[in-house]
Amino acid sequence: MSVDEFKNLLWGPSVKEDVFKRWSQGFVFSDAEPTALVQWEGGPCAVLAPVQAFILKSLIQGNSLREQWRTVDPSQCNELLASALSEVLLQAAVEDHSIKLFRLDDALQPQVSSTVEESPASVEAADDQPNQESEASPAKPAEEIEVCSSDFHQRLQVENVSRENLPAEILKNIDKLKSTYGVLLFLYSVLGTRGLEEMKNELSDIVEPMIDDNHGYGSQSLINLVLTGRAVGNVWDGDQNVGGLNLRGIDRQSEVGFLTLLEHLRYLEVGSFYKSPKTPVWVLGSETHLTVLFSVEKKLVSPETASEAGRRVFKSFDPEGNNFIQTKFLADVLKALDLVSEPEYVEIIRKKIDSENLGIILLNAFMEEFFPTEKSSTPDTFPLYHYNGLHRSCPNGKVEYIEGQAVTLESLVGPSMSDSNAMLTCLQTKWPSLEVQWLATATPSLN
Repeated sequence: MSVDEFKNLLWGPSVKEDVFKRWSQGFVFSDAEPTALVQWEGGPCAVLAPVQAFILKSLIQGNSLREQWRTVDPSQCNELLASALSEVLLQAAVEDHSIKLFRLDDALQPQVSSTVEESPASVEAADDQPNQESEASPAKPAEEIEVCSSDFHQRLQVENVSRENLPAEILKNIDKLKSTYGVLLFLYSVLGTRGLEEMKNELSDIVEPMIDDNHGYGSQSLINLVLTGRAVGNVWDGDQNVGGLNLRGIDRQSEVGFLTLLEHLRYLEVGSFYKSPKTPVWVLGSETHLTVLFSVEKKLVSPETASEAGRRVFKSFDPEGNNFIQTKFLADVLKALDLVSEPEYVEIIRKKIDSENLGIILLNAFMEEFFPTEKSSTPDTFPLYHYNGLHRSCPNGKVEYIEGQAVTLESLVGPSMSDSNAMLTCLQTKWPSLEVQWLATATPSLN
């Protein structure tokens, strides 16, 4: 296994020291919120936010912790972190292959700092816009040693770990993952576990590095890799043929979800596999940063309904997002949904929902014909919580979960999306008629 190949895939032909330094941090928990990870500078949210999402997944699902999730003790936090890291690696693992864990040789093992130091200092980040309410952030622990990127990569070592021993092995080495290079060591472990060939088959562009060499942003492929175990470059459901190219998307319902403001801006379309995950936890994407939304209301997630499946399959034949398909695809849509697809029946339906013989089938007409009465399972009201790992983007400069109360409105009018409320605009890509009252003095920041 060549470290140089993974290094090139991640950083490109050269590693910029300032970007490498921004990624050099451990998995450190906040003093203000025992299960919330702290992000020191811009960039590593591509790993930290998905790992935070899996921590919250375990927290919500764990019967012993769910009722006291804001007062978890440090040893339980370590177990939650180990569980989250294990789950990410197991998702990335290729069948019958062992897990690859990267570590540094003992000559370069930093000291651990498990909690945030409270001495204020300015923290610069190229990733996000500053929050005007908090201009100071706690400093990165001073006692942790730092090296240049070449020394780091020269001293990387890898070991094979069985799936059965993985959680215990991670927990045994949890202090190393909480020290200076913990995030990078884990990221290389994910890359090594997935394997070079698998990622080359999944990546849309193997020349483009997975970490932007100017600002340190993680690519969508990197985000998808940590969230789902596959380094695909798109967030729609399944694979789509666009202009003769087979572009790969999310292949199954995800454990935790993903929503992004970029969908409102029509840069991409998030499919139902991400929008409707198995757990009520979603990574939220702005143009430059990742945060996490979650709820303890389990009714927000459920197995895919018939109408949701119908919408998903219909839209898989509509890669341009026009909300219509050509009539020649109607039989294929019906067949994919296990509905009657005999030519005589298809022709009857075509004449009914394309009565003007325009050669297209509208999404609304299709849904009204086949799924006219099915209602959403979303509760009318439910609690929401938001996480942002950057101190300066949090009220009072403290990384802690911000609580809100959500209401789904019954309205035929389109959502009140506004550029001035990026949070609500992002959430309305999932819940179009949603309104949220946050308990903080201001709406939480996506940046």
